[in-house]
Amino acid sequence: MTSPAQPDRLTVSVALCTRNGERFVAEQVRSILAQRPAPLELVVGDDDSSDDTLAIIDATLAEARAADPAVQTELVVRRHSPPLGVVGNFADAMAHCRGDLIALSDQDDVWRADKLARLVPLFSADARLQLAHSDARLVDGEGEPLGLTLLDALEATAAEREGLAAGDAFAVLLRRNLVTGATVVLRRTLLERAAPLPAEWVHDEWLAAVAAAHGPHALRLVPEPLIDYRQHGANEIGARKPTMADRWAKLREPRDGRAPLLAERTRLLADHLATLDIAPDRVAQARAKHAHEARRRDLPRWQPARIPAIVAGAVSGRYDRYSRGAIDVLRDLVQPAGGRS
Repeated sequence: MTSPAQPDRLTVSVALCTRNGERFVAEQVRSILAQRPAPLELVVGDDDSSDDTLAIIDATLAEARAADPAVQTELVVRRHSPPLGVVGNFADAMAHCRGDLIALSDQDDVWRADKLARLVPLFSADARLQLAHSDARLVDGEGEPLGLTLLDALEATAAEREGLAAGDAFAVLLRRNLVTGATVVLRRTLLERAAPLPAEWVHDEWLAAVAAAHGPHALRLVPEPLIDYRQHGANEIGARKPTMADRWAKLREPRDGRAPLLAERTRLLADHLATLDIAPDRVAQARAKHAHEARRRDLPRWQPARIPAIVAGAVSGRYDRYSRGAIDVLRDLVQPAGGRS
């Protein structure tokens, strides 16, 4: 008697981006190859490393294959000189992945042994799911826990976590990004919907926003930490609990850089979503978010003159729906205009 046919298992590519990562990359590659089933391929985008990063990756993969025949992971290396930068490197690596799913990886983290086993079945169970992500344990350069998780460091509220895990992630992400690429697995088909990745956005933020726009089942947070997210002082993009001095410094960043960028980013998102087959109310939400950021961009340079518009925005609920509420009200009240003439 033959057993019933098993559904095709989703294949996984890992997009690992590197630049002079010889200190930590072997540990990360070992943790990737320890996943079961092992990934189909490891696509390495290397941004002009001058150390032994690539040789270490090659040797680590050879050791894993020799130790365990179950490791059949192929290695694809994309060398970039001059370097493409973080966003360009990940965009190129993802474009050369062949798996049904793509897991994003930094060079200096460590995956929990069951990371893919926890995330991949979510995609098999729900064809609507476009992107899944998890929390992460923050560790220091030696791998010692720092006593908090990534979402703790980002000060994600209970409502934000609930929205990402089971509710409307799009509403959460319109306020601010809480999706970190090192924790992400996405469907390769999402790249087609998200292309081209705009230079004004970080790749993980853009992919998350486009995914979430497809509906309440398109993006999901797994709230447990599935990676160790290493904070060693030289991270391209890191995370730590902000101090009061950090908070004040962010509030006092000149408006001339941040405010126009936010307005442009939200315009690009709204325009892009309008080209996709998604619910019209999602496009309308994105347009409303852009209108809010455009109003913030156009606030008067003299702080007291901003008060009527800021109060109107707060009373109407715009700051709660499309910003971080009181935090961004205060930011708009106290931010210096900057050097624009």
